[in-house]
Amino acid sequence: MLPEVNTEEEWDAVVPDDAVVRPGAADLCTRLGLGGAPLVRFTEGSQPVYAVGDDHVLKLFPGVDASDAVTESRVLAHLQGRLPVPTPELHATGAYENGWRYVLMSRLPGEDLARAWPRIPADARQSVVGEAAAALATLHALDPGPLADTLGPADWGDFLLRQRAGAVERQRSCGLPEAWTEQIAGFLDSVELPADPPRVLLHTEPMRQHFVVDPHIWRLTGLFDFEPAMFGDRAYDLVGVGLFLTKGEPGLMARFQKEYGRSFDPRQLLAYTLLHVYANLPWYFRELPAPPEPTWESVSETWFGTG
Repeated sequence: MLPEVNTEEEWDAVVPDDAVVRPGAADLCTRLGLGGAPLVRFTEGSQPVYAVGDDHVLKLFPGVDASDAVTESRVLAHLQGRLPVPTPELHATGAYENGWRYVLMSRLPGEDLARAWPRIPADARQSVVGEAAAALATLHALDPGPLADTLGPADWGDFLLRQRAGAVERQRSCGLPEAWTEQIAGFLDSVELPADPPRVLLHTEPMRQHFVVDPHIWRLTGLFDFEPAMFGDRAYDLVGVGLFLTKGEPGLMARFQKEYGRSFDPRQLLAYTLLHVYANLPWYFRELPAPPEPTWESVSETWFGTG
């Protein structure tokens, strides 16, 4: 029903095409006892994700990304009922056909926080950010041991070295101007990052798009999308917070860190930004406030500072 997808080229040809993917999703729903329920594909996200009626969500993973389905299902099962913000309940997971895998989970109530954000009053934004901080702090406090057979990297220091080796070329390939790329190596040299920090369970993308909120009382009603979860330094998760949750809005990073229960060095957070597996600095420069000076130190304070 679904074709093999084992390369990035095949992914580009198949995954975005709903006419190709939907019949497989419908067939899988029938096998799972949900045949006939309305299927509505979400427009956001990298993988095909469908609302199945009002209560379920079906997420499909082609062969090239099959390991992400294992990650997501394991993490969802591990987190069930353990965070102050709800996470999807895992209902079923497994192999489908031609290398595809699936995760069937409960649908979280509420509105996408990114869409709701412009309507949220300033004081309520502070509260929402505080709730997100409490959720992340709880996530990081959990024992990650039961997931050690699924999540990596095995060696955080080696991961940083590998990311560091390609940092300049990754940003150059994204179109970052040379005036910025030529400063990357020197900035990274100036920031001390722990090679062997306490390893915690990381969401890796705690952004507005991965939270849902009650639009009547402006309280978080869920956190989702755990397919890119990994083990590592807790500060790595603050990259997504600064870039996609607080987004340089005055006072929000300070509120986040207060509710989280510890402070973070803005320079360290920017260093992790430059080393992040999904780093795209030209995009961030378009989306976030411009630094007052053309230096990475200035960027770090603008995006991650608490002043």
